[in-house]
Amino acid sequence: MVTGIVLVNVERSMIQSVIKDLMELEGVSEVYTVAGEYDLVAMVRVPTNSKLSEVVVKRMTNDIKGIIHTKTLISLEAKSKVDLALVFG
Repeated sequence: MVTGIVLVNVERSMIQSVIKDLMELEGVSEVYTVAGEYDLVAMVRVPTNSKLSEVVVKRMTNDIKGIIHTKTLISLEAKSKVDLALVFG
C-alpha cells in the first residue's frame, strides 16, 4: 500500500465543498482541516504509486473546483497501534 499525505490550499469560500469532493475520491481515507500554511490534509491510501498519481494529479487538481495548490508527501514507513493494512487494505 502507498500512503500519500496531500497538503491542500483551498479557496476559503469553497472549503466545505472541497472536503465533500475529496471524500468522494477513491483512495481518500481521511480529510483534516488544519491551521497553518495549508487548509486541508488529505490522506490517500492506494495500491500503487501510479494510482496515487492518478488521484492527486488528475482527479484532485482537474476534477475538484476550489483547490488552489497541493503538496504531496509519500510515506516511506508507517508505525501504528492498529494494523493499517487490515483497516485500509
